[in-house]
Amino acid sequence: MNLQPSTFNLQPLVSIVTPSYNQAQYLEQTIQSVLQQDYPLLEYIVVDGASTDGSVEIIKKYADRLTWWVSEPDKGQAEAINKGFRRARGEIVAWLNSDDLYLPGAIARAVTAFSTHPEAGLVYGDALSIDETGRPFNLMKQGNWGLEDLLAFRILTQPAVFMRRSVLEQAGYLDWSYHMLLDHQLWIRMARLAKMIYVPQLWAAARFHKGAKNLAQAARFGEEAYLVLDWAQTQPDLAELITRQARRIWASAHRFNARYLLDGGQPWAALKSYWRSASLSPSIALVEWHRILFAFLSLLGLGRLKNLYMRLVIRRFRKSQELQQE
Repeated sequence: MNLQPSTFNLQPLVSIVTPSYNQAQYLEQTIQSVLQQDYPLLEYIVVDGASTDGSVEIIKKYADRLTWWVSEPDKGQAEAINKGFRRARGEIVAWLNSDDLYLPGAIARAVTAFSTHPEAGLVYGDALSIDETGRPFNLMKQGNWGLEDLLAFRILTQPAVFMRRSVLEQAGYLDWSYHMLLDHQLWIRMARLAKMIYVPQLWAAARFHKGAKNLAQAARFGEEAYLVLDWAQTQPDLAELITRQARRIWASAHRFNARYLLDGGQPWAALKSYWRSASLSPSIALVEWHRILFAFLSLLGLGRLKNLYMRLVIRRFRKSQELQQE
């Protein structure tokens, strides 16, 4: 979208925050994916946690195009993002972790979604899963979800989420007590206040690599899912929803826990959690029947079959992407 200067005053300012710590391998690609967006009214803030791997040199390379940046010790991702939010002036805000990417046109499309839906507190799109080299291997397609879906652990792909700053400030910034589901808990708080709008477009790419939390600390995600529900039950409005949808929500929590236990290399614990899910709602647990099968195979020493299956799935996905581009 190339807007003439005379129309700039019709467009809202968008603020993007990138938290980073020792991610020099991916940081420059992340920065470029923001700065190469075609949206004219953009401020970009980079908050580095005193990296020692050359990240600061990369940030300095782009310093003249950043609204503000800092490199200093912090207490983790939530503090770094909140620090950026406090500096942000945009009507629309988002954060992009230093190993993820925006796809071309993402910010302009998010602005259009907010313009079309003035009632929206946040808007979100789809995202690609990419590997360490940036090659896509999966499409993370979202859906038209609401507050009850979030409580049942429908997970938004964070890089493809943009927020209205007024609603974010009303909900409050990220809660430091969460480390894995800090974004999900924030979406729940925001969804209590305003609508979420899904736009079925590819907006971002989320990178999966050995150092990423969703792989390196997979088992902790399920633990935080239960903490999120413990917190939600202290909120009268959310507690009422949980009571009304108890079987669905708790079955979904157990399934979510099982998924990450399996990813974390704990197949027996995963099967127990899948069983708890199935005891409440077989249909919810069996959505992941293939993962349940993988857990059994792992216990039988046949875990390599899962890796073979995943390679075939990835190969098929990449082939379909190539055919679409022809």
